[in-house]
Amino acid sequence: MAAAPGKTTKKRPAASQGGPKPKKAHVDKTESKSDKKRSRPVTLPAREALDGSDDEDEDFGDYVEALDEGIDQDAMDAEPPANKPPRDPAASREAHKTQKALHEQRKAAKPHSTLIADAKRVWCQANARNISSADRQKHIHALMDVIRGKVKDIVFKHDASRIVQTVVKHGRQKERDEIAAELKGKYKELAENKYSKFLVTKLIRLCPSHRQSILQEFRGHVLRLLLHREATSVLSDAFELYANAYERTLLVRDFYGKETALFTVTSGSEEDKERARKGLSGVLEGADPERRKRVLSSMKTALVSIFDNSDKGAVTHAVVHRALWEYIVAVNESPDQVEGEKQLREIFEVCQDVLAELVHTKDGSRVVREFLARGSAKDRKQILKVLKPHVERMCLDDDAQLVLFTALDVIDDTKLVAKTLVPEMTTPANTLCQTPQGRRALLYLVVPRTRRHFTPAQIACLAETDEIRARTSKKTQEVREAEIRTAASEALIKWVKDKGALLLRETGASLVIAEIMLYCDGDKGSASETLLRAASAAYPCDDDHPHPIDLPHSSRLYKTLLQGGHFNRATGTVDKVSETTWDAAAFVQQFMETIGKEVCVGMCSMGQCGGCFVIAELCEAVKGDEAKRTLKGWFGPTVVKEIEAGDAKGKKILLDKLAAL
Repeated sequence: MAAAPGKTTKKRPAASQGGPKPKKAHVDKTESKSDKKRSRPVTLPAREALDGSDDEDEDFGDYVEALDEGIDQDAMDAEPPANKPPRDPAASREAHKTQKALHEQRKAAKPHSTLIADAKRVWCQANARNISSADRQKHIHALMDVIRGKVKDIVFKHDASRIVQTVVKHGRQKERDEIAAELKGKYKELAENKYSKFLVTKLIRLCPSHRQSILQEFRGHVLRLLLHREATSVLSDAFELYANAYERTLLVRDFYGKETALFTVTSGSEEDKERARKGLSGVLEGADPERRKRVLSSMKTALVSIFDNSDKGAVTHAVVHRALWEYIVAVNESPDQVEGEKQLREIFEVCQDVLAELVHTKDGSRVVREFLARGSAKDRKQILKVLKPHVERMCLDDDAQLVLFTALDVIDDTKLVAKTLVPEMTTPANTLCQTPQGRRALLYLVVPRTRRHFTPAQIACLAETDEIRARTSKKTQEVREAEIRTAASEALIKWVKDKGALLLRETGASLVIAEIMLYCDGDKGSASETLLRAASAAYPCDDDHPHPIDLPHSSRLYKTLLQGGHFNRATGTVDKVSETTWDAAAFVQQFMETIGKEVCVGMCSMGQCGGCFVIAELCEAVKGDEAKRTLKGWFGPTVVKEIEAGDAKGKKILLDKLAAL
């Protein structure tokens, strides 16, 4: 929220600047632990907020002061008109007194005006910025004494709602639970209010003992609340950020229809909770065909109502994605295969234009991946068309990027993928290589599902569609991967050629470079020249700009390229790549020609990091008697003595390799 007019906002000095450090403000531990944000849709601009702030009580003091002084807030915000003749001071004072008296009369005529006025005075003290914890708690107790028993009466008002939020935010658990209990029975109405919705989110977050009862009040109204402009963010935050597994089922259950809501036991027992955690599968367990048909029909109607009103924003919420995924699972398990395929086709046609709104959550991502795996060639083309404008944002999202990986896994038309998807992933390589998610996206084009870069959990998640792919695909996995790699190779090799000198200085980017150089198809001579030219700089360099060999990750890169593959710790050997994709012998020759004697000797005799290991690997990889004699001539007896006298890491390994030449 912007500062009020007439007040200046001072920026804090950066941490690197001189002077005493500012004192840390008091931070509520409960508040800081739950400072979470919902997953952001990939369709939103990068800097756009999802639903605004859930802290409406910040910077409210100026507004309260203006009300207490009888000043019109709109008049404060308005700029004075230009060239206006000066007014008579006496007349201005009289007009101000009249305006203030009128304002006081209007305030007194409002319900609970005295209560709100008293609460505001105490609130200004409780919400002060520079105040000790003990003093704040004293004012919070005083504020609670003012509003106790009357919270329901004032909470719907714009200013009073913020006052109650302050008690919940800064108060102890006792005050929070007291307010939550006092508002019981009003939570649906509160969630629909423009101002009090923020209070509901706070209570769901900070009062776990009341969370289930709050969510119970939404039962039977979830679909309408999801399409409500104010309440939709309350439900989404509750489901994605604060609710446990059972509490989430309370919100999803409304999608199952009125029959399920009426005849499902909701005693709250452990057996009931365990049955409820199964979601739709628990509801359909043991159900006869007719009841199954009615439940699925109700779910479809509910989902269609959400997708037909996509402008309401509910399409992006995780609770909707959970219901959609449960529906698709149930449809796929239908006893009537023909009917199940028909239902899957119908729901796909309903949501095909908004699939990009689903991919940022776990369940939504799984839905789109299922459509890709089971869809026809026409369906897959439509999905890629919808996703294409958002590919870069998807590459940077943990769940959304799984959709891209599945598209690379299951689509046989690699020409379509090479034209639609691959360029959108390789063009922003500079941006992608700055984050782990983006690097995974680049690596999946070259070495998909390798254990060096993908965790077992990620590989298992991607393997969920393998069974379907085995039935629908006409190409083998190896052929498809090779065609995708070929399609991406030219752009990635050019990227290394243009930016390699800068990229090898970054730890994560150097890992991507290694895989590109080892596995991509095409001429890599220019890219190799870029990498070697960076290492041919005079040694040693200054501390502010260290030599690439002195950076552990880049020295490992050179060592990997010299040995022609990655070292396998399990076997204790190097897993060499095919010579058709990487010619290690040519790189060895290019290494010696580009870097030269002076730098090679310097990095071994004066270096402290990886120089000895790199040259030791060079001694191991060099072929041909003439090349060996040249290398041995560089490291004569005098140089060997300098290496022995130094304290460089790996000098013993290097000396053994030199002796074996």
